[in-house]
Amino acid sequence: MEMSICKTLLFPLLTIALFISLPQTSTAANNEAYTNFVQTKCNVTTYISLCEKTLIPYASSVKTNSTRLCKAALDVTIKAAKNASTTVSTLKKQKGITRIEASIIKDCIEDVKDAVYELKQAVEAMRHLGDKDKAFQLANAKTYASAVITDADSCTEGFSGREVNPSVKEMINSSMENITKLASNALALINHLY
Repeated sequence: MEMSICKTLLFPLLTIALFISLPQTSTAANNEAYTNFVQTKCNVTTYISLCEKTLIPYASSVKTNSTRLCKAALDVTIKAAKNASTTVSTLKKQKGITRIEASIIKDCIEDVKDAVYELKQAVEAMRHLGDKDKAFQLANAKTYASAVITDADSCTEGFSGREVNPSVKEMINSSMENITKLASNALALINHLY
């Protein structure tokens, strides 16, 4: 009798345990596949480790969709550009900033605003890749992502031949370098989309 009760209870318990463990195994396998997808795609970028660091957190939402990965890369770059804008704007408010530095910072703030706008335009173009004018939209996304790199370069070129506080220059250069690298990665992913 005791053996019969054990068998009667054991089978349903084992069945439940099996069903509980299956989705976790499947989810873990999917997450690993999505992470591998992002890592493989990042191999076409110039800054592979930065690509992986910034995009692997999006792997579960990107899945194995290259267009979603490009949008995620653009979104990461938008966040970096907004952070850079905050950093540069904060510099403008510091005491002891010279007129030359204030002028450079003002121009740089405009460059970063342009970069954010262009990144948003690139995202918008990516949203329309399913439209009839797919090639046109893809070209727009590439143009806008490329323009971001130009904006960041324009900001740092404002220092050329001018005496500027090294800490101000370093903070701005660091922020612009980050935008440039992220935009470069996004552009590489877009260039290898099709």
